Parts: sequence; C-alpha cells; structure tokens
Amino acid sequence: MNKQYINGQWVNAIDENTYELVNPATEELLYTISYGNGKDCVAAIAAAQAAFKKWRFTTPYTRAAILKKAADYLRENIETIARDMVLESGKPLAEARGEFMVAANLFEWYAEEGKRAYGKVIPTNRADKRSSVIWQPMGVIGVITAWNFPAYNPARAWAAALAAGCTVVAKPSESTPLSAYHMAIALEQAGLPAGVLNVLTGESTSIGQAMLDHPDLKKISFTGSTRVGKILMDGASRTHTKLSLELGGNAPVLIFDDVDVIAVARAAALARFRNNGQVCIAPQRFYVHHKIYHQFAEAVTAYVAAIKVGEGFEEGVQVGPLITKKQRDSVIALLEKTKSEQAEILTGGQVPADREKGYFIQPAVVGGLDQDSTLARNEIFGPILPLFSFTDEADAIKKANDTEYGLAAYIFTNNLATAIHVSEALEFGMVGINEWAPHGTESPFGGWKYSGQGHESGSEGLFEYMEKKLISIGGL
Repeated sequence: MNKQYINGQWVNAIDENTYELVNPATEELLYTISYGNGKDCVAAIAAAQAAFKKWRFTTPYTRAAILKKAADYLRENIETIARDMVLESGKPLAEARGEFMVAANLFEWYAEEGKRAYGKVIPTNRADKRSSVIWQPMGVIGVITAWNFPAYNPARAWAAALAAGCTVVAKPSESTPLSAYHMAIALEQAGLPAGVLNVLTGESTSIGQAMLDHPDLKKISFTGSTRVGKILMDGASRTHTKLSLELGGNAPVLIFDDVDVIAVARAAALARFRNNGQVCIAPQRFYVHHKIYHQFAEAVTAYVAAIKVGEGFEEGVQVGPLITKKQRDSVIALLEKTKSEQAEILTGGQVPADREKGYFIQPAVVGGLDQDSTLARNEIFGPILPLFSFTDEADAIKKANDTEYGLAAYIFTNNLATAIHVSEALEFGMVGINEWAPHGTESPFGGWKYSGQGHESGSEGLFEYMEKKLISIGGL
C-alpha cells in the first residue's frame, strides 16, 4: 500500500523518493509513500501503450467481466477499505462506506454500458455507396484526480476508460492515495492484464507535463481546481492532447418563499457540510427570498450549531477535519476577510476547543452578505454556509448567474412554473430542483463556463474515451 503500481507490479519510484502520508484528524504518520515524477509517468505510459495493443481488441464482454469482479471485490471488502479512506481523508466512516459503494456501482454500470457503444449505418445519396459510423477506443488515457472523493473521482474515469477499451495512467492525489490503491488491487484481483491500469503518486507538475508531452498519451481527464485546469489547457494547445476537465464550482441555492422553511433549513445544514464542504458541487451561495430570510437564517443556524465535529470513527460524527493544514488555514483566512466586510458570523468558524490535533473547524453560518463579498466570489471548499437574499425571480436568476463558475445549482420551490423558468435560465451544467444530488452513475456530470469541459458518468462518460470513425465504401 505504499508503492506505485506500474505494468502489473508494485514498485518504488524510479528515484526512490518518498513522502509521509498524514492522518488529517490526528496528524499522525500513516505510511511512507513512493513519490514519483515524470520519469515514472513515462514508464507507466510505455506500459499502458504496450498493453493497449491487446486490450483494445478484447471484447466488451471480456472487459465487463473484469469490471464486475472488481465491483464485487470492493463490496466484499468494504469495511477494510473504507477505514483506510477515513484515515487518509478524515471523512466520517458512513460517508467512506457510501463512496466505495458508488465506486463499485460505477465499475458495474460501465461494465454493462461498454457493451452499448453502438454505431450507425447512414443512408447515402448513391446506390453504389455504403457509409457507417463506428466507435473505437482512444488509446492511453491520463487520469488526474483530487483528494475530496478519493474513490469516486478515479472510479468514474477509470471505469469508463477501461470499458471503452482504453488503458489508463492514473495519478490520485498524494493526500489520498490509499483509496486508489485499493481500487487497483480490486482490478488486479479481478484479472486485469498488466499495464492496462497504472497508478502513481508524486510530483504533480512533472507528471502532468509528462502526460502532456508524450505522443502515446491521447487524453487527460482531470478533476481539480480551475487554476490547474487552465494550465492543462495551455499545455494541451501545444501538444494537441485532448482534455476532460471537471473544475471548480460556486453553486447557488435559490430558496423561494413557498417552501417548508424548517425542512429545507434542516436538509441544507446536512447538504452544505457533506465532506466538510469539500465538494465541487456543494451548495454554497444560499439565496433566500427576503420574506423568509430571517426565519431560514435562524433555523439553519440552530441546525448547524448542533453538528458534531470529530474523527471519522467516532459515533455520531457528521463532519471530520479538512484535508490539510493549508486547506484549514485558507478557510480561516476567508472568515477573517468576511469579518472585515462587516458580515455577521451567526455560528461556528472557530477551531474546536477539544481538538488540539487535526485540521478541524466548527461549521459556520455567515449572514449579512452581498454580491461583492468574498464568500460570493470565491469557491470556499470548506465548512462555511453563506446567506444572501433576493426579492423576486429575476433578481434570484441574476445573482445566481453572477459567477465565472457553472457546475451545479439548486432550486427549492413548490411552484412548477418557477421551477421550470428558473432551471432553464440558470447557466449551470447541472440543476437540482428540490433535491441536493442532481447527479448519478447513469447521468452526465459536467459544467459550463470556468467549471470545465466534457462529461463524466452516464453514457456520455463512455464516449469521452472513444473516437468516432466514418467508414465509407464506394464502387458497389
């Protein structure tokens, strides 16, 4: 569990470099992990390219059998692997179990969806001509994923790419490598041939550059910040490497005055702080109709104040630590900036008195905000719930769209016309109406504007890793 997985072998980094993986809840050393660089990436790409020559010609049924076995392995070993996710990420055990179950579902779903990469026959304007379209695997795929969902993020890309007949060079976050290693073990145990999947941890810049520069690597699927996404886009413009980018978000929540205020406030307190707010589609900017603003603020503050913070294995814990000290400090800095803007912290925002170790913050609710505030303009990625108000439908839409991000948005109303008008006017790739999870294994996941390009999950996720080919026969 502390080495890289390249060409079917668990190996040290070529330069023998290592780093220390720390538990964010206790700051204790978990493992010393291999720390690779561009040289390791080049070796992994070579292994993946060699494996692709055979893997691409396996049938989707053969690939499906392996993916299904891997899914079964994850489910059968859920307790062991979920505990490792808690140790490396800090999230509560129930969330870790749930995430690995979703990862297993992704492997199984793409096992079936890979059998349905249908082409088509095109009627032509000539009697002596026949045209058809087929889909073929793209080649070696680089997958770079973030730490906030260390199983889900890799699984949706790995599963789709492998089902499509591609081979994979994966770089999970150095903060959360154990979950990715467990999934590599699952695929290895399921009979995945050597070189089809390669997993390395290490220096982000040199590994990313090696992926961009290598002619055998056809595409990079990246989950992470908008800042890094722009860097990859700049690099890809030179090398013609294809990209799928799932980047940052700043999701608005529009709460109209015809809802059950208490029920929505209770649900909002849970949804906002899932994974400690470290979620790209997390509901973030809460716009509440001015008629119910004070009632909602009072209710949600009470619910947030009661949230239990602690280590993921503790009974009843709902929120764990932030992933790193740097991440915690960035959230604290946002709160300090908010104070200077005359906003009101209604609850939380401090380091819990009983947590001398770990990167904990008590979940906060902040009111009295306007559109130019720090919490309106920045992706928070932490345990802060900002409150804003709006006057009418047009005001709500204008404020919600007033961001460079366009990943997810949420609407709460009991008026069908309002739901339809507002959902169609919002400039976001995913809109949830009266729900907090506008995504699923079977549904396309992707954003507009600075939130990315391409899609994961759903049938769309499969075709992200395939090339369309027209075959035309003349002279018949």
